[in-house]
Amino acid sequence: MNDPMLEQLVAGFVDESQEIRDRVVHQVLALEKADKVDGQSFEELARGLHTLKGSAATLGLSELADLAHRMEEVVLPLSGATGPLPARVADGVLRVLDVWMARLRAVAAKSEELPDLADSIALLQELDQPAAKSRPASEAPGKEPARKARSTKTEPAREAPALETDGPAAGDEATWRVGTRRVLALMREVERLRELRLRLEERRREMERALAQLSRLGILTETAEARALLMGVSRAVGADGEEASDIIASMEEGLKAISTLPVRTVLEPLRRSLRDLCKRSGKEAQLSVSGAELSLDRRVLEALQGALAHLLRNAIDHGIETPEERAARGKQREGALSVRVEQQGNTIFLEMSDDGRGLDAEQIREVALRKAIAPAEELSAMGTGQLHQLIFRPGFTTRDEVSEISGRGVGLDAVRNQVQALQGNVEVQSEPGRGARFILTMPAEMGSSPVVVVRCGEHRLGVPMVAVESSRMARAKDLQVGRTRVQLLHRDELVPVRDLGALLGFRQPEAPAEGQPLLVLKWQDRKLALGVDEVEGDRELVIRPMPVELRHLPAYQGAATLARGELVPIVRPDWLVNLERRGDAVLGSTRRALVVDDSLTARALHRTALESGGYLVHTASDARQALEQLRHSAYDVMVCDIGMPEMDGFQLTSAVRARPDLDAMPIILVSARESPAEGQRGAAVGADGFLSKRDCVSGRLVSEVAGAIARRKARV
Repeated sequence: MNDPMLEQLVAGFVDESQEIRDRVVHQVLALEKADKVDGQSFEELARGLHTLKGSAATLGLSELADLAHRMEEVVLPLSGATGPLPARVADGVLRVLDVWMARLRAVAAKSEELPDLADSIALLQELDQPAAKSRPASEAPGKEPARKARSTKTEPAREAPALETDGPAAGDEATWRVGTRRVLALMREVERLRELRLRLEERRREMERALAQLSRLGILTETAEARALLMGVSRAVGADGEEASDIIASMEEGLKAISTLPVRTVLEPLRRSLRDLCKRSGKEAQLSVSGAELSLDRRVLEALQGALAHLLRNAIDHGIETPEERAARGKQREGALSVRVEQQGNTIFLEMSDDGRGLDAEQIREVALRKAIAPAEELSAMGTGQLHQLIFRPGFTTRDEVSEISGRGVGLDAVRNQVQALQGNVEVQSEPGRGARFILTMPAEMGSSPVVVVRCGEHRLGVPMVAVESSRMARAKDLQVGRTRVQLLHRDELVPVRDLGALLGFRQPEAPAEGQPLLVLKWQDRKLALGVDEVEGDRELVIRPMPVELRHLPAYQGAATLARGELVPIVRPDWLVNLERRGDAVLGSTRRALVVDDSLTARALHRTALESGGYLVHTASDARQALEQLRHSAYDVMVCDIGMPEMDGFQLTSAVRARPDLDAMPIILVSARESPAEGQRGAAVGADGFLSKRDCVSGRLVSEVAGAIARRKARV
């Protein structure tokens, strides 16, 4: 085992297996003392052994997978027995479990002396005899010495608890076990640090405003000492803020290394499992993976490892046909399996699909009736979707014979339980003859996603890397510009081109200029080239849900925060490629508004309020940018902040009123202060209304804008 990724997985599997082993031991002891074999306890026991087998096989630990399979062969035939679990079986399973764990720990520690499994295999073969399963240990005293003699070689391996200490590992690097709660608490402290960093930046800006105010007073000599002091403090605060940003970024990287793993660490081993399963079953299949670069919570990935192994075995045994059968049906001899992982906000979507025979609803109904999984009346009333859900019931299997791969009825039941333990759910979609798709959905407390950060005007946005096929520069020779659309010749096919800023309502659509960056997206077999102003690069970002006030906006799946506090909205790839829907939405907007404010938060809030009132909203971060937009676009109203640098809202209003073509456009001024004097000054320069920021938050913006438009129309 020289693969570092595999070594990391095996190390994690040790802890998972110990937890499963403890649960199995608990159930064995309970069943040994019970008056009869309890169904629920037996299901837990069977599920634990099945998971150990599947996960070991996924990691290429074939000998351990075989040993777990043999334990299943001993235990599962006892389901439904009238008495307790036979003592000989209970004792044998417990002893073999000790050896199994000792062997796994030795493999993880790269020990040269691995516990021998031969005696454990012999013991299980003896227990697999029907008489041995039903006979109490005291009835075969003659057998006991021989069994003890055989087990002397494995006795040292039963010292496994000595390997469970929390001290230094056997490798070069000591390890600590840290509780999840402590990691989450540390992440919250990092968030507090980021907030402190933002406050430092705000203090620096306040000092710069104070310096500018002192300069405007014209008493430079009298204030020279104060200005020098303020300039020094401002530079120091700026430097402290930069250092704080570096510390935050470093802490986030460290936390990510502690709490997350790339998804590929659990997906790549599936390829080896697929190869082995195909060889044993005589089938052919190829696995494709999408989203393997995501980094997710270690706990989620470790829990999903067993679920993925179950789904893979289920797909090969029940879904993918033999090469001959596929050829007869007009399919490729080699089956296709795919795994797609996506994170939207704080939700993880994992999908495994195949192009096999699919689910047979009538066969499911017959099996469920035969195995008494549901009453006949209930089964007859079930639709196709409800019948599909029966495959997750305990004990359900369409196999009449048990194989190494499946047939025990615990695989999909284990998948559902593992996903539900993560507060998630699993659903299945299938069409007979065309395959099946299993979709696992669960929350993500931790984790990050690779995102391409781009800029459109003043706006910084993120596009999930999983949807980005490539990036390139626009060249006139590759563009076909028509009256209503622009297309890009990309890899011998024409791809529609759209301006990302226009799609999001930031500006009027423009054809790409020579050398302008283009992102080529591929999502659900559709392609789109996005025109942006700048590609800043790819980042690993933690995506969180949008604020409650903004979650109704369909374009965004969440938002991320950079180390220096910049907010980066993350755009939904599926929304971007749905050109028809987005085109209808833009055409349906009858009123257009321009929001001008140097605060990103204020622009977002004003835009949300106006969009809820039916306006198509563009934004500008300062007066200069607003005047530029007004040269290219016509608006029904302009909402403008008063306190902006360089040119304030009063000056912008005067400049707009100086243009005859804009004189009829209503202007609403917004101020952080509730000052009648500012309202009067606004009216004097040509504003149609005045609101405080508090008025806007209370919901008066839309009504004031509508009133201003109505008043202007009444004058005409």
